[in-house]
Amino acid sequence: MRTGADYLAAIDDGRLTYFRGKRIHRIQDDPTLLALAHNTAREYDRFHSPEPGAINPLLVAPRSPAELRERATVVVTIEETLLATYLALMSMKSAAARLPEPFAERARAYVDDAVARDIRIAQCISDSKGNRSLPPLAQPDPDAYLRVVERRPDGLVLRGAKIHISGASLCDDLLVMPTKAMKPGEEDYAVACAVPVSAPGVVVVNATTYPEGGDPEDHPVSTRSALTEGFVIFDDVFVPHEMVFLDGQVEYASTIVHSLGPWVRLNGVSRYVRQADELVGLAQLITEANGLERASHVREKIDEMIIHATLLRAGMEAAIAHAVESPEGFYFPDELFTNATKYLGAAELNRMVRHLHDIAGGAIVTAPSVADLSNEDTGELLRKYMQGSEKVSGEQRLRLFAAIRDLTASGFGGWNSVMNLFSGGSLFAQRLVARKHYDMGRARQAALELAGLAPADPSVMPAPVAVQPVDR
Repeated sequence: MRTGADYLAAIDDGRLTYFRGKRIHRIQDDPTLLALAHNTAREYDRFHSPEPGAINPLLVAPRSPAELRERATVVVTIEETLLATYLALMSMKSAAARLPEPFAERARAYVDDAVARDIRIAQCISDSKGNRSLPPLAQPDPDAYLRVVERRPDGLVLRGAKIHISGASLCDDLLVMPTKAMKPGEEDYAVACAVPVSAPGVVVVNATTYPEGGDPEDHPVSTRSALTEGFVIFDDVFVPHEMVFLDGQVEYASTIVHSLGPWVRLNGVSRYVRQADELVGLAQLITEANGLERASHVREKIDEMIIHATLLRAGMEAAIAHAVESPEGFYFPDELFTNATKYLGAAELNRMVRHLHDIAGGAIVTAPSVADLSNEDTGELLRKYMQGSEKVSGEQRLRLFAAIRDLTASGFGGWNSVMNLFSGGSLFAQRLVARKHYDMGRARQAALELAGLAPADPSVMPAPVAVQPVDR
């Protein structure tokens, strides 16, 4: 297994990375990218084992609902590139059972090799897409969707771009897959493969919400949770055959991305559950700091946040309890419960944040910096006048405002709001999958019985229960 130092050395490989208008020749040369790389390095050290043949336990597929539940609890605590790697490898394990040969065997071999080398992998799904109303072949620019532009005896040449690629500049490999189902005639767009970030022709243009130049104490969330978002360009990139998992088989174009869906959405649900608890906790703590524990309108908002958090947790538990076993013997979450819960979490997040803002007040965005507490001229005055309830110090109250601002009202907070809506699929995608897996026949039958248009279904009637006489 790698150490953090091994990882930092591995990404010093000449990758073509751009950030804020400049070419970054080495990740180590840019303070922001290096800080984000150190987050990944710390995670390597967290899981490192010096034992020969040791592997990261997170990268092994769960073999029971209990293991799936444990994994869902752990993944919300891990750094983003490790999370992306976990999701990429789980999707490849799921897809390998459905892909034709030789692609299935290549996929399995890649997973085994990636786990053994302990590399980090970014999933490359969304294309630049050009005019969203047009399919790939109708685009004015044929490169609007990533495609094969040349087939050689030893591999493929790719051209196009993938967007919203979290952690791209900080990973070892890019796992490329079609963003949607493809049709006959779109064979050049039905391609899946693994590409090193340092491969010739790969260009990554980065964005991030990491709080550059700010006091880390004012950004207790984003300094740990922000990451790079890559716009990844494939400028005639060669991929050898052994790294190709699909090449022109349009009937399998959506296999890998559909295999990824349940894992991404369970992770999304797990994060919604954790985040909902965090929002409730912040609401309660700032209420106590403000001295408003007895205010009925505040209590009502927190009660509603509690109910929301509990419903999300119930949905996650249902998705795990109804987990499905794959042909290989590992378990993935039930798609109906996963998608319905993710929809609820995404659709209601902004309302829960609004409750938190309403409870906390405008000091979320107007309170001084935590750094001002260290100033000998202002520190004690701030501690005095930031005091609300006698139960909570002025410093604690100021730090609570900083945490709420960083999570919900900063650049990172805006990113988090948008990503909660779209990561793992939009609300529309959740509705589609929920409709696909919902038992509409059961609902129709219930409605027909209610309206007197059909007899009761005997298969759902409770069995008669013999009642024993009671001696009196």
